Amino acid sequence: MLQHEQLVLASASQIRKQLLEAAGLTFITEPANVDEDAIKQAVRGDDSTLRPADIAQLLAQTKASVVSESHPDALVIGSDQILVLEDQLISKPATKDKALDQLIELRGKTHELISAVAVVCRGETLWSYEDVARLSMRDVSSSFLGVYLAEMGDEVTKSVGAYQLEGLGIHLFEKIEGDYFTILGLPLLPLLTFLRTRNPPLV
Repeated sequence: MLQHEQLVLASASQIRKQLLEAAGLTFITEPANVDEDAIKQAVRGDDSTLRPADIAQLLAQTKASVVSESHPDALVIGSDQILVLEDQLISKPATKDKALDQLIELRGKTHELISAVAVVCRGETLWSYEDVARLSMRDVSSSFLGVYLAEMGDEVTKSVGAYQLEGLGIHLFEKIEGDYFTILGLPLLPLLTFLRTRNPPLV
């Protein structure tokens, strides 16, 4: 696979990095320094008609645009994931105690994961995409959650749902509808399709 343009991943997510590496792409990683919670609060306060997908897309494009300033000739990939439970936006838990509270709220219910991705070059959004997955969590016991959190440790604070589906988090669910890569936080197949349209082609 040939690659003729520099790629930058504007994310600190290890799983997004692993997905791109596994796809054979060469890139550098530079996390965007943006206050996600402040942006969410600001846009929801300014416009209550915004869909959660719009907010995810805004965050993805903002991250890519910020990093694009220091890499003007590169294709910068920004991404974001939002969890929606009964019209409520759920953010990453800051602590294990917060993760427990969140999992208790999610258990026995179906929630949505919305993943957005955007590619920016010279401050211009060249392409964007978002996708939705629906996940139904088992009505697990509090003792089960205690064991799960003990096994996972601080890793539960690194994902928006306090679970990692590619690991032990899979045991929390009874039904999953949607694209696997969307659930992991990066709609990979549409992104690769876009990258193949570049002239000269990336892959």
